[in-house]
Amino acid sequence: MEVWLAGVLDRLGEPPNRFHPVAWFGALARGLEARFYRDSVAVGGVLAWLLVALAGGVGYALDRGLAGLAPAVRYPLLALCLKPGFALSALLAAVAEVERALQEDLDAGRRAVGRIVSRDVRRLDPPRVRMAALSSLAENLVDSVAAPLLYYLLLGLPGAYLYRAANTLDALWGYPNPRYRNFGRVAARLDDALGYLPARIVGLALRGRGGPGRLAREAGKTPSPNAGWPMAALALRLGVRLEKPGVYLLNPRGRPPTPGDLARGLAAARLLGYLTILAAGAVRWGVGG
Repeated sequence: MEVWLAGVLDRLGEPPNRFHPVAWFGALARGLEARFYRDSVAVGGVLAWLLVALAGGVGYALDRGLAGLAPAVRYPLLALCLKPGFALSALLAAVAEVERALQEDLDAGRRAVGRIVSRDVRRLDPPRVRMAALSSLAENLVDSVAAPLLYYLLLGLPGAYLYRAANTLDALWGYPNPRYRNFGRVAARLDDALGYLPARIVGLALRGRGGPGRLAREAGKTPSPNAGWPMAALALRLGVRLEKPGVYLLNPRGRPPTPGDLARGLAAARLLGYLTILAAGAVRWGVGG
C-alpha cells in the first residue's frame, strides 16, 4: 500500500532542495568532504561507510518508530518516508525538457542535457544531445526507481535509504579524476555492488531487439559494470546508437536518435517505471506490508 501511495506522491513532483532529504544528505557529504578530504582511499572509505550507515540507521529508526501505528496512519507516513528514495516523474520531466529545449535552440538543448549528465555538452550536435539524454534516462531508471524499490522490498526503509546514500555518494565522489580516484573509490565500488542486480533486471526488462547475449556484449562496452545494461537495452529497443565519444559506443549499427526516438524512449521508461511501482506495491501487499 505505501509503495503505491509513494507513487502518487511522486506524481506531485519533488520538494524544493531545502526540504528534500537527499539534498540534505548531499550537503552533509560535501561538508564532510570539505573538512576531511585527503587523497586517500581510507579517508574516503571511512566517510562513505559512515554516511551510508547513517542513512540506513535513519531508515531503521523510522521503520521501528512507525511499526506500532495503526495502518491508516502508518501507511501514509511510510509513503512519505519512502518517496525521497525514488524519483520517476522528475526523471521523465528532465529528459522530456531536453527535447523541448532542442526544439527552441541547440544551446538550450545542450544546457538542458547538461543538467542531467556529467559529460562536456558544449559541442554536442542534436543527435548527440539526444544520445546523452537517452543514456541518462536508461541509467537513472535503475538508480532512481528500480534499485531503491528493490532494496525497499528486501530491507525496508533502511535498504532504500542506504542505496540512495551510496548512489548519491557515487554521484558526488565516484569520478575517476585526480581528486576522486582514491577518495571516491569506496563510494564508487559500493554503488557498483548495490547496483549490480537491479541494473541487469532493468536491462533484461527493457531490451527489445536481440537476445540476452547481444545485450550482455553491448553492455560490456561501457566502463561501468552496471550502466551499460539499461543503456544498451534502450539502444537495442529503439534501434539507435548511443555514444559518449572516447568512452563507449553502443549498438554502432543503429541510427542517430530522432525526436521520435526520444519520445519512444520516454514512453518505454514511463511504462517500466510505473510497472515497477505497481509490482513493488503488490509484493508488499502480498507479504502484509
